[in-house]
Amino acid sequence: MEIYQLRAFVTAAKLGNVTRTAEALHVTQPAITAQIKALEEELGVALFDRRPGRISLTRAGEALLVDAEQVLTAAGHLLGKARELQGEVTGTLQIGTVADPDSLRLGSLLGGLVRALPLLDIKTRGGLAEELRDQVGAGLLHGAFYIGPHIPREVAGLSLQTLHYRIAGPFSMRQQLLHAGWRDIAAMPWIGAPVQHHAQTLLKDMFARQGLVPHQVVECDEAAAPLALVRSGVGLTLLREDVAVPASERDEVVVWPHARVGALLSFIHPRSAEHDPAIVATLSVLRGIWGLG
Repeated sequence: MEIYQLRAFVTAAKLGNVTRTAEALHVTQPAITAQIKALEEELGVALFDRRPGRISLTRAGEALLVDAEQVLTAAGHLLGKARELQGEVTGTLQIGTVADPDSLRLGSLLGGLVRALPLLDIKTRGGLAEELRDQVGAGLLHGAFYIGPHIPREVAGLSLQTLHYRIAGPFSMRQQLLHAGWRDIAAMPWIGAPVQHHAQTLLKDMFARQGLVPHQVVECDEAAAPLALVRSGVGLTLLREDVAVPASERDEVVVWPHARVGALLSFIHPRSAEHDPAIVATLSVLRGIWGLG
């Protein structure tokens, strides 16, 4: 039994697709298939049910997945200890980023890491919150910034800041908005985001608590600048409070006064990377930047 076979098993279990697993682990699809087949033969059980374009865990696979993850976690701890003994941290650190760099204090983080670990090759990869969570959980990213109601259970993380979001609408709808209730708000035109975007998760959860579904007329990503779409009269959206309130003070938008949605900005990483020197250093720099002690 080899570590790379266990990693192929765990990654395939999380992604549910051999092709995506091969891409994530930077090997060929036949290699992934061979690794999983060899592991199944050694264990004497079938780990996956195979269907065209998708695989799913068998009952045996489900029963063994937690143990396989624990072995990978232990291997990660061992590797981290070995790197500590080497004295110099080398290799690559890939960090996922969400939202704008300034709100993450990304420049301060990267500057601190370059000074602390000059031999480390540091790369950033932008993405949507839930995509980054999946990639960190599968061990495909060393760490990532994440925005959501809480730190996901399948990963470890460091809480950085509580963010607040407000419902903002076009200034032309001022009177209508200020006299609206939840049902009225839900029925108005909404600017949404891709399903794996943190703003969309917060939006759906907010209305679900009221037993409502917002009337979404447009889906836009971060590059489309939701604030600009609200200003132009397209509809309502959730905006970070530090963006929405100044815009309302300039009479560019109207903030509905009856809702304030909280979310957690955190830095997440695989549990298996808890003792990895690069992650230890990253968390240390983050604590300094965010004044976490």
